Amino acid sequence: MKHYVVTAAIIIEAGEILCMQRNAGKYDYVSFKFEFPGGKVEPDETVEQALSRELKEEMDITISVNPEQFFISVQHQYPDFYITMHSYLCPIDNRTFTRKEHLAHVWLKPGQLDTLDWAPADLPIVRKLMDEMR
Repeated sequence: MKHYVVTAAIIIEAGEILCMQRNAGKYDYVSFKFEFPGGKVEPDETVEQALSRELKEEMDITISVNPEQFFISVQHQYPDFYITMHSYLCPIDNRTFTRKEHLAHVWLKPGQLDTLDWAPADLPIVRKLMDEMR
C-alpha cells in the first residue's frame, strides 16, 4: 500500500478558518470533500517547505511556515493509500488568494467546522480546532 507524507495549512484570518472543497478526482471517497489546503512532501524538502510550496502552487499565496506553528499530525488509512498528515496553524492578515485547484472555499468560525463534509483524514484536525478554539 502506498504511503504519502502530506502537509496541511490551517489558514486563519479574523477568527475564521479557510475550508477548501476538493474537485472530482481519482478517488470518489475524497472527491468534493472539504479539506485544509496543502499537499505531498517531496523527498528533498522539509514538511514546512512543502507546505509553503503547495500554498504557492494551489493558491498563489506566500506563507512562511515554521515548526512552532505545528498543530497536529494525523495518520489515516484510505482504501487505496495511507497518509501521514502534518498540520500547521497559518495566520494571515488578508484573504487575498487565487483558488487554482479547489472547487470552492468558505471561511468558518471554529464552532461551524462540523457543518461541512470533510475528507476523513481532516476530521481529527477539525475536532481539535473545535475543542481548542471555542
